[in-house]
Amino acid sequence: MRRTERLSALQVSKTTRPGYHPDGNGLYLQVISSGAKSWIFRYTRNGREHQMGLGSFSTFSLAEARERALAQRKLLADGHDPLTVRREALAQARNHAANDISFDDAAAAYIAANEAGWKSSKHADQWRTTLKTYASPVMGHLPVARVDTALVLRVIQPIWTTKSETASRLRGRIESVLDWARVQGYREGENPARWRGHLEQTLPARSKVAKAEHLPALPWRDIGTFMAELRAMAGMSALAVELIILTATRTSEVLLAQWKEFDLNLAQWTIPAGRMKAAREHVVPLSEQALRLLANMMADRQETLDAQSETEIESDLSEEYVFRGPKGQHLSNMAGLQVLKRMGRADVTVHGFRSTFRDWAGESTGHAREVIEHALAHQLADKAEAAYQRGTLLAKRKALMQDWANYCDSSSVQGP
Repeated sequence: MRRTERLSALQVSKTTRPGYHPDGNGLYLQVISSGAKSWIFRYTRNGREHQMGLGSFSTFSLAEARERALAQRKLLADGHDPLTVRREALAQARNHAANDISFDDAAAAYIAANEAGWKSSKHADQWRTTLKTYASPVMGHLPVARVDTALVLRVIQPIWTTKSETASRLRGRIESVLDWARVQGYREGENPARWRGHLEQTLPARSKVAKAEHLPALPWRDIGTFMAELRAMAGMSALAVELIILTATRTSEVLLAQWKEFDLNLAQWTIPAGRMKAAREHVVPLSEQALRLLANMMADRQETLDAQSETEIESDLSEEYVFRGPKGQHLSNMAGLQVLKRMGRADVTVHGFRSTFRDWAGESTGHAREVIEHALAHQLADKAEAAYQRGTLLAKRKALMQDWANYCDSSSVQGP
């Protein structure tokens, strides 16, 4: 009968002779010339002899070494190669370690991968700010794979009813980061930030906890008097606000406009899809008043460029921003606000002039609703209506915008 467990704890501690000292069942005590001792498991598989280390004697006692050797024999009995199992386990552990990135790192990687396709750097900054302010303190340092529903709720629940718009956007941004992490292999399972069928069961709908906050808008009957006061203001910012009003466009669409987008002969302004909220190109018909404003600005700028060319300074007007700051860059988003502040009109906002236009068109004109909505570059809520109305309604919108500009020229209070 084959003898097993030949060694004793005393023998193991006192043995100093270099070599392999068998205990039985494939377990050996290895002693090297320096005196260091370790445990070795030897086995034969498919006719080949193999040897694997089971750890140092200073770490594992004889009894523990026997348990570790027994675990390897069980693997062999089940048809597995112990060395292969160990290599696979180490590789899996390395993969997990490589995939163990934090939520903050995942968020940064998501933003870096997507910001080139976003409309402006401001959008990316908003992502970074909201995630840093609200998500990072709670789960930023944690592995993204460990983010669960409880953590998501800890982030958004405190502001869900007090800052509902921010909370809603924050939830969506967390959901996007976690979806990206899953696709990249950094996490598995359902997205804990998902609203439909998940968080909607825990949090009240945003529409029920907070009323929509509308930006302060000028009453439409006051627009004529306001425009007269605005046109008395000097400076590029006042001209920008005037064009925003005349075209009923968004602030960023005007401030980022370049001369190459305007065709004064056709009386049209084509805003690229990349600057539009709906990500679709938008053609704005220009009223006579808007054309006059732009033509005067273009003439002034061209005169300046002609003077520069005499001193051998070359410049291309088409590539320039229409509303330029001192250093040639476009005006900041604060430009319009500063104009209103100088006018003593803290009661209104620049964006609110779109509402002024919408109220005027809806309450005092006979222009069709779809024409008005198209002028504002709004998507029609009724999908059937939107599918039917595929054209740009350019001719009808041109008439609408001219009526609006004419109304803006009147400084008297008008009623229906």
